[in-house]
Amino acid sequence: MDEIKSFRLADSAVARGYRLQLYDEIGSTNDEALRLARGGGEDRAWFLAKAQRKGRGRQARTWISPPGNLYASLLLIDALPAPLAAQLGFVAGVALRRALHEIVSDKERLKLKWPNDVLCDGAKVAGILLESTNLSDGRFACVIGIGVNCASAPRGLPYPATALADINARDCEPQNLFLRLSHEIVDALDCFAGGAGFGAIREEWIASAAGIGAPIRIETPNGRLEGRFQTIDSSGRLVVDCADGAKIVEAGDVWLSEPMAVR
Repeated sequence: MDEIKSFRLADSAVARGYRLQLYDEIGSTNDEALRLARGGGEDRAWFLAKAQRKGRGRQARTWISPPGNLYASLLLIDALPAPLAAQLGFVAGVALRRALHEIVSDKERLKLKWPNDVLCDGAKVAGILLESTNLSDGRFACVIGIGVNCASAPRGLPYPATALADINARDCEPQNLFLRLSHEIVDALDCFAGGAGFGAIREEWIASAAGIGAPIRIETPNGRLEGRFQTIDSSGRLVVDCADGAKIVEAGDVWLSEPMAVR
């Protein structure tokens, strides 16, 4: 059987009307999802590729995308008000950590790093990229891009990275991880309920967060901010205790001070 054809959706996702489009190789699953959304694409569509030529992370950083890892994007249309779109990153993080629990021996090894990473033993094992656009017909499209290092992790980065194969996970196959993820994201989106249930998602995210209570440095568009990571607020913004009081951060690159911290 062609390897890409071995990917499938969980029964719970199929029952809720989710669909799956598969590609041996593509520029970017996020780009393809947005392209089809602009052409009249439908809600609840997954786009999955064995490899990407132009994978990217936040701020257009390159996401190295060889075969053997998981590269998937979920297109949601009119699923929530546009001002709440950033909260989908927390929904995806919670769902992805749940899916990874099942194959990592100790769930406490898995932590969520603000705003969009999953860490294992302090090293980045997965990243999430959110993108959105207003469509010409008035609909609002969001894409949740998810990349997981299953077989390999990029080397020579300015932060630690790891792969499921490196940590002796019970199951490193991207097909099996995607099957779990496609179920968990349905459950997490149901809990989220278009934003009404963000409180429950926030609580689960905080319970699994890396670096709470520890020193933190954030490179923001307005400069560097240093303090102690307190929490995330009711909308998902980072709350930092600084020498001159609490500060709210909406966007930035985070550096944790823990022994195995990553960017």
